[in-house]
Amino acid sequence: MMSEIAPRPGEPPEIGDAIRERSVLLGLSYRLLGSLADAEDAVQETYIRWYRLSDEARRSIAHPRAWLIKTASRVGLDMLGSARARREQYVGEWLPEPVPAANRWSSQDGSTTLDPAERVTLDDSVSMALLIVLESMTPAERVAFILHDVFRYTFGEIAEIVGRSPAACRQLASSARRRVREQQRTPVPRAEHVAAVQSFKVAWQTGDLAGLIEVLDPDATAITDGGGLVSASLEPLHRPEAIATFFLGVLERQPDVVIREEVVNGELGLVAADSRDLTLAVVSFVTTEDGRISRVWAVRNPRKLDRWRPPSPPSVPGR
Repeated sequence: MMSEIAPRPGEPPEIGDAIRERSVLLGLSYRLLGSLADAEDAVQETYIRWYRLSDEARRSIAHPRAWLIKTASRVGLDMLGSARARREQYVGEWLPEPVPAANRWSSQDGSTTLDPAERVTLDDSVSMALLIVLESMTPAERVAFILHDVFRYTFGEIAEIVGRSPAACRQLASSARRRVREQQRTPVPRAEHVAAVQSFKVAWQTGDLAGLIEVLDPDATAITDGGGLVSASLEPLHRPEAIATFFLGVLERQPDVVIREEVVNGELGLVAADSRDLTLAVVSFVTTEDGRISRVWAVRNPRKLDRWRPPSPPSVPGR
């Protein structure tokens, strides 16, 4: 989609500088919208507005990144309002679109000196747990929190974007931060999270009901998102027995399913695929201090799994 805005030979430096900010804008927009497809639309709209400026207007912009982030934030704020209305009509439970490792969808180069705007899936600001909390915020709270706490924008700068006073923006970010704290759990060492996810995988793949129940916290909850396009539970699943029975039911209906470990939103998760390697579900988890799984989020809506599909085989000349 974005190839049409690639830098062209001979373009003015300010245009090339703007184009190189695409990964920053994509990371921002994804955090704002919880959908990579919507984020790409927001980035596209941002660049459309950039190109609509006259050459003189573009040259007068001292900091293209700041202009682009400000514009993308306004676009995202507008899109959040319409997205909320659409989600009220959504069939079943809505979950954010899961993203794979950063190098699959951004221009990260592996540098260890990235600034806050360059962190895409390198920190917990894109974890599924946080994205779920962000969904409970108002659009203005979400924008204020992400711009201030993740991108380190001042409240004066945020005020220009959301159309509120700096003091109001401070309150918005404070309210959002309180929501995050209320849902925040004690961090679990990565090794314990990995072990729990691997135990879930083995029990699921082998049809071990007792093993699945054992790895789940007694108060565990699972949410599945099919979007009305594929089978999924329309309501959250509570307690280990119900969750384990549901996942083993998937295995019974599709005994050829293959489950593999993959990074999902910066943390280890699972991907279920059929014998053709077609992705059926992307599953992410939250682990408790005692090494059990307390939250399971399974995205099955095929419209949210485009980036998890296997690459097309290369075409053979002459065929």
